[in-house]
Amino acid sequence: MAQLKAVSPCSSINLALHNPRRGSLLYHDKLSCPRKLQEQFGSRASELHGHALVSSTCNVIRASKSKAIQAVFSSEREVEAKAKSGGGLRGKLNKVVLAYSGGLDTSVIVPWLRENYGCEVVCFTADVGQGIKELEGLEEKAKASGACQLVVKDLKEEFVRDYIFPCLRAGAIYERKYLLGTSMARPVIAKAMVDVAKDVGADAVAHGCTGKGNDQVRFELTFFALNPELNVVAPWREWDIQGREDAIEYAKKHNVPVPVTKKSIYSRDRNLWHLSHEGDILEDPANEPKKDMYMMSVDPEDAPDQPEYIEIGIVSGIPVSVNGKKLSPASLLTELNEIGGKHGIGRIDLVENRLVGMKSRGVYETPGGTILFNAVQELEALTLDRETIQVKDSLALKYAELVYAGRWFDPLRESMDAFMEKITETTTGSVTLKLYKGSVSATGRTSPNSLYRQDISSFESGQIYDQADAAGFIKLYGLPMRVRAMLEKGI
Repeated sequence: MAQLKAVSPCSSINLALHNPRRGSLLYHDKLSCPRKLQEQFGSRASELHGHALVSSTCNVIRASKSKAIQAVFSSEREVEAKAKSGGGLRGKLNKVVLAYSGGLDTSVIVPWLRENYGCEVVCFTADVGQGIKELEGLEEKAKASGACQLVVKDLKEEFVRDYIFPCLRAGAIYERKYLLGTSMARPVIAKAMVDVAKDVGADAVAHGCTGKGNDQVRFELTFFALNPELNVVAPWREWDIQGREDAIEYAKKHNVPVPVTKKSIYSRDRNLWHLSHEGDILEDPANEPKKDMYMMSVDPEDAPDQPEYIEIGIVSGIPVSVNGKKLSPASLLTELNEIGGKHGIGRIDLVENRLVGMKSRGVYETPGGTILFNAVQELEALTLDRETIQVKDSLALKYAELVYAGRWFDPLRESMDAFMEKITETTTGSVTLKLYKGSVSATGRTSPNSLYRQDISSFESGQIYDQADAAGFIKLYGLPMRVRAMLEKGI
């Protein structure tokens, strides 16, 4: 079960200042409040109804041309009531749950939602293994942007157990290479947002996906499937902000601290399964990726000169152990990422067809996932017969397409998953893999359910397989070809 961390809804005293000209509350004009004033009101903060905490900044509004300011100490409930009467530039929503990363885009979206929809904004962050640095300081950033609450959920185990491993069991690979790292992460995040929206009483959800990408579809199809009554706000499809400079200007205008982190020249998405790279020189498919771009794996040329052997234990198509040590799903994948990354495993360079129609070029690092895909496929070679493998592989293409297109909660994918679960019941055993300078190769495989029989496969004659029987089989199997040749020769 995901761990839930709720940060106190309001971190600052709201000083609502009336603007007699407009008669409404504005949330984006702010003045710094002296610490003495903060201390003066601090003793009364606990008497407020709602969830008010003291901060060194207060939301205020210049009241008139004479610059006289009338401060009214308000509870969160009073502020909300006044906001409802005014709404926003584009309409009125009560409370919006925003998929929040703390970067420039989502930091700007917070005041934009408040300004355009007159709503409270609850920021939501999912921990899907993007790294502890990505989660640092989010509470302060969310509050500074104007959010009334930050919710953080640890979804790592759920992500690997309920999303990654089913795709792995199904053998789902999009367009021959892509192991669906971003595609699998979006539905688990969107599902958690729907849950949070229910918990906080929100009537809408919002995301920072652009109108050109796949992620907008993945988020919104999940919202539709799990709660069709929720309103969905996609600022990138509505606002006038065209790029980073516009976003910075908007942030300054609304007193939102601009993240000071150095902007990468690449667009990256990281989770426990993979790391993707897009943009900059990668936009030209003719350019080779730069060596210093990679973050999860070493260059295969720089990998150890000695190979490493590892054993993956699998039960019913699902990995459960590494070198005999049983691990939780997230722990197992974390360990394999480290091992695989050390040997330069799992790099792919792909020109893919996006769902929205355009082609894009991306470079992906999936060290642990590449190891696991090899292990499962090698074990299936022992436990599944020819017809089953062929049907499974054909369905895996459709399964991958559904996941890539954001249809995780589609009945078709769920039905196909039931098939995959049933068909891999006997895929239990272990596989030994050799890792060496970017390559993964199986050196051994064993299963109590193996269909491989040495007494049948041996070149020695045996009682089960009589080699003389092959003559009749070949004549019957080749009969259509023989008849066609006879026709062509007039026989």
